Amino acid sequence: MERLQKVIANAGVTSRRKAENLIEEGRVKVNGEVVRELGTKVSTRKDTVQVDDILIDKEEPVYYMLYKPKQVISAVSDDKDRKVVTDYFEEVKERIFPIGRLDYDTSGLLLLTNDGEFANMMMHPKNKVYKTYIAKVEGKPTKEEIEALKRGLEIEGIKTAPAKVRLKSTTKQTNSSIVEISIHEGRNHQVRKMFEAIGHPVKKLKREKYDQLTLGNLKPGEKRELKPIEVKKLKETAVT
Repeated sequence: MERLQKVIANAGVTSRRKAENLIEEGRVKVNGEVVRELGTKVSTRKDTVQVDDILIDKEEPVYYMLYKPKQVISAVSDDKDRKVVTDYFEEVKERIFPIGRLDYDTSGLLLLTNDGEFANMMMHPKNKVYKTYIAKVEGKPTKEEIEALKRGLEIEGIKTAPAKVRLKSTTKQTNSSIVEISIHEGRNHQVRKMFEAIGHPVKKLKREKYDQLTLGNLKPGEKRELKPIEVKKLKETAVT
């Protein structure tokens, strides 16, 4: 027997947190009856579970890495009919979804899965799974400004967690710098807002690493399935 929200998440319908919202909204049925209690336990063998009257199937978990190009939405659908990340997975039968998001104009490493529990592990700030970005910014950040990024900045009334930051290069001709920054949070437009806060707006942004994972030889729009050892290491990072 497993908690209802976990069964829904493991089926790839949505994350566990959003599954809890679906239950509370009365959009989930067990054996044909609406269930609103979050602690409800069900048998994946004997009980039938429906979300919005659609029967869910328990899928085997799958894990993918995508080199997300710019101008692609980190979602499974878009009401403006723009290209979304799952468009690159049309041959994948499982109902996968992106883990977190990359901004529309940000490229780089994005993970997708149908494993809601794994997705929650990767996204929760307390688990400190670091994502590393390469940012091209206006001007040259001073040592003091780099230290401010490292310590954490107050953005919209909330202080960011300490970051790992390294100034890689500066080009006088274009009045710009390349900065590497690693964070384990995932607030909306966080990296861009952090650089704006120190007076160096981002011109270009790419996520190059996700914990120990790198893009390797992937090109924009290309993908690959994660190896079991890679999934294992990500889980170990999240629980240490």
